[in-house]
Amino acid sequence: MSLRSAFIISLVVTVIGAAVVIAGSSFRMPGDQSGYAPVQPIAYSHKVHAGDNKIPCLYCHSSAEKGPVAGIPAASTCMNCHTKIRADRPEVKKIAAALAQGRPIRWVRVHDLPDHAVFDHSRHVNTGVSCQSCHGPIETMHRVARFDAMTMGFCINCHRTENGRTVVDTAAGTRIVRATSTDCSSCHH
Repeated sequence: MSLRSAFIISLVVTVIGAAVVIAGSSFRMPGDQSGYAPVQPIAYSHKVHAGDNKIPCLYCHSSAEKGPVAGIPAASTCMNCHTKIRADRPEVKKIAAALAQGRPIRWVRVHDLPDHAVFDHSRHVNTGVSCQSCHGPIETMHRVARFDAMTMGFCINCHRTENGRTVVDTAAGTRIVRATSTDCSSCHH
């Protein structure tokens, strides 16, 4: 190797090393959006609703126990409470105006898996997997942030560690939950 080649290689390594050091903890693998917390059109706080007021996740995200998508609640769901509670607040007025005008609230999606992956909320919710298992301590978040990278490895690790756990269901008695196979076709079809 010539002296010039050695110099170029050492320069490239130095620049890459400096970039990693400067990036520090913010360095992420491609596709890792953990920490992503977009500003929403309504300043909604899960901490206030799910945390302080203990509103169950499924009250607002009722489709999570019935189908693959948890969904965003309709403005009318918010107004079930807010016609009487804190109706004078600016954020509540935005919701009421959207409902009165028949226009949807344009929420910015936080959790979005690639199109080639299939995830069914109902299969997880109905076997006792908590929302926090994937979404983190959502009840402490004023603004929703993506808690984990939600990579394939994240899902597979959960399936491996949770396979065969006991779930107590008072109506049906105790049952054993078996996570589905880690076979590719379970999530990619």
